[in-house]
Amino acid sequence: MRSRDTIICSFCIVLAAALLIAAGMQLDFINSQREDMHLIIDKPENVPPSLAFTTIATGAFRGLVVDVLWMRADKLKEQGQFFDAKQLAEWITTLQPRFASVWEFHAWNMAYNISVAIPATQPDQRWRWVKNGYELLRDKAIDKQKLKNITLYRELARIFQHKIGAVSDDAHKYYKLQLALAMEPLLGPADNQYFDALAQAPTDWEQIIKDANVVPLITALKSADKAFTDGEFVSNYLSLRQNPSRFKPAAFNVIDDFRIRGPEALERFDIFAKAYQLRRTWKLDPVLMHELNKVYGPIDWNDPNKHYPLDWRHPDSHAIYWAVKGLQVAAKEESRRMIGMTEANTDRIVAHSLQNLFRNGKIFIYNLPAEGSSDPSSQQRKEIFLRPDLRMFEPCNEARLATLEKYKDLSKSIYVSLQDGHRNMLKNAVLSFYQAGHRRQAQKIYNQLRKLYPLDEFKDPDVVAFARNRLREELRTIGVNNAKEIILMMLRESYFRYAMRDDDEAAGLENMAKEAYDLYYKSIDPEERIALPDFKLLRYLALIDFLNDQQYPPDLRRNLLGRIKIERSGLFEQLMQQEEEMLKKLK
Repeated sequence: MRSRDTIICSFCIVLAAALLIAAGMQLDFINSQREDMHLIIDKPENVPPSLAFTTIATGAFRGLVVDVLWMRADKLKEQGQFFDAKQLAEWITTLQPRFASVWEFHAWNMAYNISVAIPATQPDQRWRWVKNGYELLRDKAIDKQKLKNITLYRELARIFQHKIGAVSDDAHKYYKLQLALAMEPLLGPADNQYFDALAQAPTDWEQIIKDANVVPLITALKSADKAFTDGEFVSNYLSLRQNPSRFKPAAFNVIDDFRIRGPEALERFDIFAKAYQLRRTWKLDPVLMHELNKVYGPIDWNDPNKHYPLDWRHPDSHAIYWAVKGLQVAAKEESRRMIGMTEANTDRIVAHSLQNLFRNGKIFIYNLPAEGSSDPSSQQRKEIFLRPDLRMFEPCNEARLATLEKYKDLSKSIYVSLQDGHRNMLKNAVLSFYQAGHRRQAQKIYNQLRKLYPLDEFKDPDVVAFARNRLREELRTIGVNNAKEIILMMLRESYFRYAMRDDDEAAGLENMAKEAYDLYYKSIDPEERIALPDFKLLRYLALIDFLNDQQYPPDLRRNLLGRIKIERSGLFEQLMQQEEEMLKKLK
């Protein structure tokens, strides 16, 4: 019996030894695979020595250390100690770089909590923290750590859409301006041909230096200024084109020389440099940007099948890009059995960003006199203005319909909520086109609204009756002062559009203001009508208000008055008569 037990024990020992040897032989292969999959995190960097020692000493208990740090960071966040919570989150991401929730928390904390802890009087400091938030996700979690997690893409898209694109932050206009100014030098003419060239440009430095046509330009710039080294050549080239004074005069002389004798080489390198910078700094793939332009770009009024490029200065264009990237990641997951709320919310970001571009997709940037300066020539301050872009309706509507089709048989609750959003979007679009004077398009949208959502509020087939009823309902519940304010705002906006030469929209808004005036005038008690100024007077007051508004550039205001005087002499005479009448009353 003893000999039998001895044999069994000996056999088990030999088997265990063989298995250990076999496992040891696989160790190099396993470590290689872990490194390829970016799972090697045994060498934490940039952490205090005490934390590094604790982490190494605990070995397999590293997760426990991270849990303790996570609970501490969460407590600090609740106590409002955001800067300390940020430091702890940095340690956690260093120790557990594949923990997506930490990256998400860290980015949100910087973009939302720390940024607003800084006074609104320091928008540049606020912007720094908003940038820190989206750059953390984009550059470190997604790009460096290769985390293909839809949650991270959704959070990155949300920062662009909500934090930068929305109006909840007091410094939101500063954020929009900084993003637009940073992107503008990389967008060239921003037409379809330009984006096609960006998509076909070489992807790295090694490719462009093999181009025989471009090599002389590179060589000449290197000889002109030692700043043009291979590592910083592209960024310095782009800086040279924007700010030549930073470099030796000989460097810009090279640009002038090639503009004359080698424009093709200069153009080829210029396209490469901008595509390279989009990929390297902004992590935007020009190929995907070009594809998104074709699907979501504003339509050509003369050819509805033709799309212009998206305005990549706009934060919502960036939100669409990163949301689409996240949806592409989710679609590639072989283990995905059903679509969850994270994916649904990512789809919503695409839809809402397109709607935002419809409502405020046109960007105008002007130089204004410095704060406190009355000198119009002192243009040291820039201001950004956003206005609706009606060309974005079709891409927005098509995307909404595609999303509805996607969730039709997947989730009833998500489908119903998406229907509600689509119905409200169509209702608002009808009124937008109607007040802009595009009644034919408004009727077309209204017909679709009635077909998809046959409700009592849409029973009247005439879009004019529908628009007037909506306007009447809004005016019915407000007082004279509020009605006057609404009409004045419509007229002010019409003057802005006329100054920007959006003449159709300007005329539509002016007609809508007159229509609102007439509807309200008829609906109020005759005794209260005396409190509502004459429409001619309101039009005059709106013009004076616009001309005296310092937020608009002086040239824009002067040009508006010149256009009215030359192109609408009848209106100009009415305005002058109104001014004379007001002056007589003041005497």
